[in-house]
Amino acid sequence: MTERVALVVVLRSQSDIEANVVRGLLETRGFEALLVSDAPRALFPVTMDGLGEVRVSVRAEDAEAATRLIDDYRDEVTARVGQVHDEFRTLEQTLGYRFRDQGMLEHALTHRSRAHEDASGGVVDNESLEFLGDAVLGLIIADRLFREFPEHDEGWKSKARAKLVSAPTLAMLGEALGLGRYLLLGRGEEKTGGRRKPSLLADTFEAVVAAIYLDGGIQAADRFIEAQFRPGLEAIRSGQAERDAVTDYKSSLQEWVQHHARPLPVYRLAGARGPDHSRVFEIEVQVGAETVGHAEGRTKKEAEQRAAERALSTLRGAAGDAVS
Repeated sequence: MTERVALVVVLRSQSDIEANVVRGLLETRGFEALLVSDAPRALFPVTMDGLGEVRVSVRAEDAEAATRLIDDYRDEVTARVGQVHDEFRTLEQTLGYRFRDQGMLEHALTHRSRAHEDASGGVVDNESLEFLGDAVLGLIIADRLFREFPEHDEGWKSKARAKLVSAPTLAMLGEALGLGRYLLLGRGEEKTGGRRKPSLLADTFEAVVAAIYLDGGIQAADRFIEAQFRPGLEAIRSGQAERDAVTDYKSSLQEWVQHHARPLPVYRLAGARGPDHSRVFEIEVQVGAETVGHAEGRTKKEAEQRAAERALSTLRGAAGDAVS
């Protein structure tokens, strides 16, 4: 028969962030801590703040020492909670949207690996938000294409939408917004470089779209998507997207690394030579810590495309994947 372990609550809070900071503090000092929430579970994640109490418990024999530790570090905990909220405010400035319910943003940034580490089930991951964000994004982009390109047929619009909201594109937008820095990850995902994984960045971008939609309505989501996708829409309008698609090795490389769960490619100017009117640029492309392509060109863009082409050849050869 399994022996029941007596637990004592050492923290009661309305803040999921504060509870997780305290649990982390206790665990770093060798205490086993359990987090339990009274927040209602829902299809779409909502903040715990104000909706339910979050409790941190420890074994009865550890309660007195754990309580002293929390009291000793109370100022540090408060400062850490404030730091997290400040970081979210910085992200809000980057997004161009101020959340009325900041807990909604927190849930949009919570990866399933963080939720899986919580034995109580009180931490909700962002996967339902990803599902909703994908739908909101598809609707608004479809609306843009319908209104701005009436001369094109349904097939053309479908292809344009697929290109605009492809996983590599969403990953690039997520990286540009710095979403990886703010992701709430489990320990294992953190160790394996989850903050730079294209698939996580793309999924988180969709979750953020949903969070803005739920917090501010369709108009707020529309403004955010407009700001993020206007350059892509203008590229389609100018025909540049179609011209680039013929030899866009950078996009092909982006898709390859995303498909194989590799870090996003980084292009670095390795050197330049020649007079100003006839410069030759040297570009290196790195995937993770590995340099996988190097090329020269009369422009940086040309050199990057050539380096991406060579990187694709290198990566495909190493993976024994000459087609995908």
